[in-house]
Amino acid sequence: MPLTDLFAAFMVGLLGAGHCLGMCGGVAAAVSMGTPQNRRKFPFLLFYNGGRLFSYGLIGAMAGGLVSGVLSVTQLTQDLLWLRLVAAVMMILLALYIGRFWNGLAYVERVGQQLWKRISPLSSKLLPLKSPLAALPFGMLWGWLPCGLVYSALSWAAVAGNAFHGSLIMVAFGLGTLPAMLLVGTAAEATKSLLNNMTFRKLSSLILLMYGIITAYSVYNQL
Repeated sequence: MPLTDLFAAFMVGLLGAGHCLGMCGGVAAAVSMGTPQNRRKFPFLLFYNGGRLFSYGLIGAMAGGLVSGVLSVTQLTQDLLWLRLVAAVMMILLALYIGRFWNGLAYVERVGQQLWKRISPLSSKLLPLKSPLAALPFGMLWGWLPCGLVYSALSWAAVAGNAFHGSLIMVAFGLGTLPAMLLVGTAAEATKSLLNNMTFRKLSSLILLMYGIITAYSVYNQL
């Protein structure tokens, strides 16, 4: 698997962390504030995010394994190029979303709302968190939150070639989101201010946009 794919997944998580704070930041803050007063907050946040990354890896393995399995049975190898083109388009949509040029990716998030309605009630049963270890399953549940950012990375995981590489893509994406999510409750306001700064968002979106266009062009030339 090209290292550029892992790097791209990491950058999607890192540059899109402003959106991450909007979607999951409140939950991470609740984890921090909901811990016992005499306990350190960081271990709770660490286990919460560890659970989140575990779910990302699992989802990536499922997507990569399913697509590679179908393609190997049908021997439609040309379809992998079309799927990779779809992944590049998702990257472009994400760039437009992050830069607030067009909010079309929000419609994609609605796809997972029905599943999330079934999962989210389970998370409330885990609160309040009595130990850092209890934050692990809580984070695993929140890893399934419908999110355009996750779906964009997942489109790359689906065309990674196999379950293991799909998992690696999603873990790399999760690691990109980690710095911002671990700062919740400590330097949250300063971090959120930077990530939501329009200049930062537009520069980030342009970087992702260029990568998406270059990838789409290279795939198109192979079709």
